Amino acid sequence: MNNSMRHWTLVMVALAVLGLGTGCRSVPRPGAFAGRAGDEIVVAGKFVHTGTPVVLWLDPGGYDAYRVERKFSPIDESSWETSKFKVKDLSSPNRYNTRTTGLSRAQVELVRGGGWDLATLQKVVDQFVIHFDVSGTSRACFRTLHDARGLSVHFMLDVDGTIYQTLDVKERAWHATSSNSRSVGIEVANIGTFPPGGSARSREWYRQEADGRTRLVVPETGGGSGLRTTNFLGRPDRPEPVVGIVQGQKLAQYDFTPEQYRALARLTAALCSALPKIRCDYPKDAKGNLIAQKLPDAELASYQGVLGHYHIQTNKVDPGPAFQWERVMAEARRWMGRRPASTSVKGATLLLGGER
Repeated sequence: MNNSMRHWTLVMVALAVLGLGTGCRSVPRPGAFAGRAGDEIVVAGKFVHTGTPVVLWLDPGGYDAYRVERKFSPIDESSWETSKFKVKDLSSPNRYNTRTTGLSRAQVELVRGGGWDLATLQKVVDQFVIHFDVSGTSRACFRTLHDARGLSVHFMLDVDGTIYQTLDVKERAWHATSSNSRSVGIEVANIGTFPPGGSARSREWYRQEADGRTRLVVPETGGGSGLRTTNFLGRPDRPEPVVGIVQGQKLAQYDFTPEQYRALARLTAALCSALPKIRCDYPKDAKGNLIAQKLPDAELASYQGVLGHYHIQTNKVDPGPAFQWERVMAEARRWMGRRPASTSVKGATLLLGGER
């Protein structure tokens, strides 16, 4: 063997050894399960960390808005063929459709089969709409939206701080009329507003204790509360109902729970990071005060950021007078200011919304 052949033989042996030493570790074994941390949301097929518990529609106990059948009806009555006759408000087997506004015909053809890429979605989505669900729990909310009204929302936030994602953010959920094509939506569990002085429902859900604190009481129902936190003791962040003016009406509302505020701040940070056209701020007047009514059409058309349902429609008052806008935005901005472990969009996971 001459020197040249000996040289190349040694090179090939070295490469083979290097491949054995590194290649087997870098390529997953077929059939191996890939784990999740349990705090990821899905944005255009990519996992994005939030730093707070998230239950996906893919998970056991999740709520799947892609399903056609009604989740809470008897299984032999749940199909679309039966549901369209039994529920008058169900006009379509689907509760969502494809975002098309702002896309060219060629782009629509690319994404309508599910082929969204993150860069395209980032150009289209520029609003995050916050609702209260009136139902009081995420389980009851999904039952109302999906089974009874034929509507959808990307996220639900339960009273114990658990976030449920029902659809990939790429989908056009049906939750906020004119903003559906450009927005992400969340239903935060809360019974909503009532006249100052209280109502029968507010007294059913909120009990005053001897020490002056207020306890959230989820009424017993046939299917249970659906809360994932065992023996959860819920309290509004402030003990007394908060009274304020929304859409020109004087309304009262019990505050959201501290667990909800913590989770929502982290979710907001993650969404504003992954979809940077969503500014981490809310509608304000010239003096910097919250605008608590529908935005004029021209302002709504140009608005990019976080907003409430009442900023979009005159007949809506959610998330209500108790919602602490500055608290959520300030905490979300604080999380966004922390250096994430990774912001690569090429891999399967984005680490956004702050350190874990």
